[in-house]
Amino acid sequence: MATRRKTACVTGGSGYIASALVKMLLEKGYAVKTTVRNPDDAEKNAHLKALAALGSLEVFRADLNEEGSFDHAVAGCDYAFLVAAPVSLMPENPEKDVIEPAVHGTLNVMRSCVRAGTVKRVVLTSSVAAVSSRPLEGDGHVLDEESWSDVEFLRSTKTGPWAYSVSKVLVEKAAMAFAEDKGISLVTVCPAVTVGEAPAANDLTSVSIILSLLSGDDAYAGALEHIERATGSIPILHIEDLCRAEMFVAEEEAASGRYIVCGLNPTAVEIARFLAANYPQYKVNTDRYEWFRDLPEKPRVCISSAKLVKEGFEYKYKNLDGIYGSVVEYGRALGILPY
Repeated sequence: MATRRKTACVTGGSGYIASALVKMLLEKGYAVKTTVRNPDDAEKNAHLKALAALGSLEVFRADLNEEGSFDHAVAGCDYAFLVAAPVSLMPENPEKDVIEPAVHGTLNVMRSCVRAGTVKRVVLTSSVAAVSSRPLEGDGHVLDEESWSDVEFLRSTKTGPWAYSVSKVLVEKAAMAFAEDKGISLVTVCPAVTVGEAPAANDLTSVSIILSLLSGDDAYAGALEHIERATGSIPILHIEDLCRAEMFVAEEEAASGRYIVCGLNPTAVEIARFLAANYPQYKVNTDRYEWFRDLPEKPRVCISSAKLVKEGFEYKYKNLDGIYGSVVEYGRALGILPY
């Protein structure tokens, strides 16, 4: 008798991370159901048409703001990967535009999972922004899953994309309370700045930031500075490792709680040196950035994914060579970098 194919739902299939996860699940033989807000947007969903060639892929219309709209997508699924989230880094009304819809939308999908009655595990994609946004004096800090971004601090200082960090903390905590109340197996994944090739090339902010010292794009280089000052390093991760980690914590029965997924913690100074040495044709010039001069050589803070590794996960991309080797090629293909 043939074994039944495992089925996974991935929310937000038109997004960068979700599209890569859909692809990997199909390649591993899963039947996949994914959601998009507007299935009729041919341009935004073109990659999903292409991915359907890899296996069983169904696309459903669902909206985080619409109660019950995820029911059809999660019905009959073994796993639900919650990747969709409202993204607006500089919203007019952060509480109303980002924080409330993020919490409400996540619980909306989780209620659909309860109604489905088949979902063995829910994997929530959060962010290291829910771990590292907190005041830390001095250096030598190691942050793990016990660390939470400081919501009061973020709400009072309101610097940078603070609402994004707050939303990630509140979503995780609301999801944990809901899962405990309803007896759902929930695992949370907190990825670092995620880069690499994905089927959906809709929003590639992280790729543009990580390539900014090569492209000479000042706005994205400024975002690189912000990450280092806010986080104490530039925690980065290859998207392939993130998707592998998502599947690992879904399938590993003993997995529980939060998992930080971070390949390495370089500083902007280390990255600049590496790029100048390995990609001389791009003539990396950090002298043009005032802010670069007072950045530290070594990371003040290390975002640790020791828990994930201890439980048996192995990273494929563990150094700048591996990560940039793949991302530079992708940046050239997209036209972010000249050849």
